[in-house]
Amino acid sequence: MSILTIRGLRGGYSEVDILNGIDLDLDDGEILTVAGTNGAGKSTLAKAIVGLLPRSSGTISFMGKDIMPLSAEARMGLGMGYVPQVANVFANLSILENLQVVAGSSRQRIDELFETFPLLAERRRMRAGSLSGGERQQLAFARALVPKPRLMLLDEPTAALSPNKVADSFALIRRLPSLGVSVLIVEQRARQSLAISNRGCILDSGLVALEGDAKTLLADEKAAELYLGNIGASH
Repeated sequence: MSILTIRGLRGGYSEVDILNGIDLDLDDGEILTVAGTNGAGKSTLAKAIVGLLPRSSGTISFMGKDIMPLSAEARMGLGMGYVPQVANVFANLSILENLQVVAGSSRQRIDELFETFPLLAERRRMRAGSLSGGERQQLAFARALVPKPRLMLLDEPTAALSPNKVADSFALIRRLPSLGVSVLIVEQRARQSLAISNRGCILDSGLVALEGDAKTLLADEKAAELYLGNIGASH
């Protein structure tokens, strides 16, 4: 069953479209990687889905509901979680305070997340700004999981990580469907991301150039030559 259905999605930040008519589906319980070269429209697509793109047209349905007229806040309220590439935690607050801001008085939910992220539990009093890149990414994921979303959109989740932490991040993402969360990842490390995904989508100039089973895309010589050759090797 499709949890996210996109048809004819166009949009951008000024009069020029960055997205030029995207059709895309994400099934419930699935991990989908969106890859492509710089400027292909990957992060713009994520922003359009969560309602942060200033100008967009087409249709986006989430769990069968048309969400195009809805604000970003309303979309989050329906069960979307979003982890942007930057500014994804409150640096001046502790780990615990970052979660409390989202959870309100729900101590039970925070305790559940500390079980999922034991490292955060150990360091709950530490200020988020003092965390390593990998620890901060864990906190960003935990914050997004507080409202129990059905869909998580991750924008370049490994961009700020040291190479030895990248595998940890992908291992964490791979666990999300077991928590009841479908995942759409925008990622430059395309090969590694596809390796943990069910399906992949490659954008080129704001259009879907290739789409299909992740393993098939990894084995596709055309995809490798045009889109996957150096993606992920430069970070």
